[in-house]
Amino acid sequence: MRLLAIDTALEACSVAVLDGEGEGARLTAASELLKRGHAERLMDMIGEVMAEAGLAFSELDRIAVTIGPGSFTGLRVGLSAARGLALVIGRPAVGISTLEAIAEAARRTGAEAAADASICAVIDARGPDVYAQSFSADGSALTPPRVVGVEELAAELPAGTLLAGSGADKLAAAITGPAPVILDRAGFPEIGAVARLGARAESAENAPEPLYLRPPDAKPAVRAPGLLA
Repeated sequence: MRLLAIDTALEACSVAVLDGEGEGARLTAASELLKRGHAERLMDMIGEVMAEAGLAFSELDRIAVTIGPGSFTGLRVGLSAARGLALVIGRPAVGISTLEAIAEAARRTGAEAAADASICAVIDARGPDVYAQSFSADGSALTPPRVVGVEELAAELPAGTLLAGSGADKLAAAITGPAPVILDRAGFPEIGAVARLGARAESAENAPEPLYLRPPDAKPAVRAPGLLA
């Protein structure tokens, strides 16, 4: 499997190439923290990572891209690039949830703690809300992705659930009883996790469509990035 992974959903612009199978696959990656300007940086970053990986675009088997939840503008940038490139090279594109990718990365970094525990991936949605989804120890989804009040989520979360993501501290503060274990506080998905999930994803079940859990506050005009020849 040779896969290009793209993430512009949250606080970073990230690109990776996964070349190979399983744990022996070679990962070439780059990531930059960006509050804005993903569209201006993304295509150059893709070219740089592909060159470092030593692959031509025609050698890719698929493209993986984060679909949200996240910034409306950022999601459009990444999805436009992934869909356009997939069309140009005639390869499938698959969509990966940012919540699933955050949980996947946290499970690997906290492998011992997460061996038998569920993980709740939490992204700060500002105000009293968070984006959240819970996953079992093997990565299977236990709940659907949703936007939920932090107090409501804290009240229903099973004891012993591990937390990960930018909303972890907010959720932990609302939980009564023993303090939960926070595996990480990542403000964006680790691009290697996006790539690994993309390699395992079934194309037919993981369309590159945006995962909007609530309507935007505004409708920004976004110019799609140019396509690679």
